[in-house]
Parts: sequence; structure tokens; C-alpha cells
Amino acid sequence: MVKTIELVDGVVRMLDQTRLPREVIYVDCTDYHMVAKGIKDLWIRGAPAIGIAASMGIAIGAQEIKASAFDEFMAGLEPVFQTLLATRPTAVNIQWAVERTKKLLAGKKDEPVDSLKSFLIEEANNVLAQDIEINKTIGKWGAQFIKDGDIVITHCNAGSLATGGYGTATGPIRAAVEQGKKIQVIADETRPVLQGCRLTAWELMQDNIPVTLITDNTAGALLRKGEINLAIVGTDRTVANGDVANKIGTYSLAVLCKENSVPFYVAAPLSSIDFSIPSGDFIPIEERGPEEVTHVFGCHIAPEGVKVRNIAFDVTPAKYVTGIITEKGVFRPKDLHKLNERGTDLDSIMMKAE
Repeated sequence: MVKTIELVDGVVRMLDQTRLPREVIYVDCTDYHMVAKGIKDLWIRGAPAIGIAASMGIAIGAQEIKASAFDEFMAGLEPVFQTLLATRPTAVNIQWAVERTKKLLAGKKDEPVDSLKSFLIEEANNVLAQDIEINKTIGKWGAQFIKDGDIVITHCNAGSLATGGYGTATGPIRAAVEQGKKIQVIADETRPVLQGCRLTAWELMQDNIPVTLITDNTAGALLRKGEINLAIVGTDRTVANGDVANKIGTYSLAVLCKENSVPFYVAAPLSSIDFSIPSGDFIPIEERGPEEVTHVFGCHIAPEGVKVRNIAFDVTPAKYVTGIITEKGVFRPKDLHKLNERGTDLDSIMMKAE
């Protein structure tokens, strides 16, 4: 698998995914402003990956702070936090990275500032390593729902490129292949930025996993013909009632799956679940610039001056979601909130393959 991001010698090196699949180019981000630009401009994207990038951005931002006391150091970190938080509002993982950092540092108030700086570098690398293990665990839990011979559809890119490695939605797919199951993947193109076309198809081909690319509009026809057995997608923010925010077009695919009695699963690491929000109605939805719709690889394809709405994400209500695959197991949307409650017997609410 191609490496998405790493922290080396105080530099955040990220794969510029806007250049894929034509070029494999890495960008060295030497300060947190450049990391924020990489997140905003989609050099790196996918909720887990931008959470990792945020942790690394915080770590290198901390190195620039001139402070001798804890409170002064935390005050210096605040602009770093706010710059990163302003990049992508829908994905909760940046907020998760900031809150995680604050919580960890709160327990180290008596340590020297130099130690805190070193600690943040170490923790950023831990976030990367932990993400890969979480994805592999998600893969293990989700693979039980994929049968030998199945055809799986996925939307956007929730693979190794959207994470530290292995992938969330592709985690169960990879695990099923590793178990010897002969499966095929349908990747829809995912307009307007074509993450399915450019990224998902490319990374699965790198790993010799059979993949077929379709236009977004083709999914309904294949589902109606019975040519798809299940769907697995990722998530940028899933909330307490099981509503899911993901790349625009996810809601349409979920409705089509429901209409055609095809299971629809969401791969959601706990870091992307926001238990503080009761329903998807309260999820902030990012809208991006018109050029992503009017242009493809720099080529203007739309009438000059046409009005554009470029809504980056939509919300899929919980009623369309069969199960949510986490590192703790697979759960029905109505049971998701119980993961945030102490004393819950997870085995009693966990979904298992028939």
C-alpha cells in the first residue's frame, strides 16, 4: 500500500492526492500553515487521514512556540488549533485531534515545555500507528458480512489513501480477500472530485483487488439487476442516533440499496463518531468552490458564468443504514449511542453475520 502521510525529522510528508493517479508526488509541509493548506486543498483527505494530519500539524506547530511555562505554551497552541479547525468543518476528526491533544497535555502541566514538544511528536506518530491497527480491526469485524463471490459497491474513497493505511470501508474488503474470498468491488466515480475514479480504483488495482469503475448514475441500474450484494462506505461524521455524514451521493446510494434490499454498511472508527450531536440535522455541511464542478483537471467543461452549488457532503438517515462497523464491533444505528455509555455489554448488542 502507498504511504499516505508520515512525520519525518519535523516535516509532515503527505501524498498529494490531487495528482493521482497520473503522478505520485509527496509534499513536505514544514509548518502547520502548510499542513492546513494540504487539508483544505485536498492534498490529503478522508476523515481519519485528516485527523492524523491535524495531530502532526499540531506537533510541528508546537515546535515553533517560544514559551517557558505550560499556560504560555497552551496559549501558543491556540492559533494552531484554530487554523486547523477552520479547514474542513464536516469531518469531526480534526476536532477529535485537537481535543485529544488538550486532554493529554492537561495531565502534563508540570513538565518542561521541551518535553511537551517531544511528547506531541511522539503522540502524532502514535495516532498514525493506532489508526492502521483500528482499520485492520474494522476490517476483521466487517469481513464477516462479505461472502465468497460477493460484489461490493463503495462510494468516494475510504481506503488506505483516506487513512493511515489499510482503510475503513476497504478494510473489510481487504480482510475478506486475505481470508481467501473471491470478491469484486464496484467503485463509482464520485463527482465532482472523482475520488472513486482517481483514488479507490487506483489503490485497489495496486493491491490486485478486482475493481470495476462506474459512473455515479449507474449504481441504481446494477442494484435493480441484482448485480451488487452489499455496500460499504466510510464516514466523515456519524452522530449519536446513527445518522451518517459522508461524501455527497452517499444518501442517494443508501436509498437505492434500501429500495433493492441490499445491505448498506458504514465503516466508522470511534474517532469519527460525534456523540455530542443528537442527529444529522446538526452536522455542519461544507460547501466548496464552483471550480470543482465547472472544471475537470483544469479544463472548463461548464457554460461560462453558470450558477453552481457544490455541496461536499450529505447526511444519510439512520433508517437506511444496516450496520455501523467500528473497532469495537458492528452495531445497528439505534444501538450506536450505547457505545458511549458505561457498563454496556457490547456482545449483547453487536451484530453478527447469519
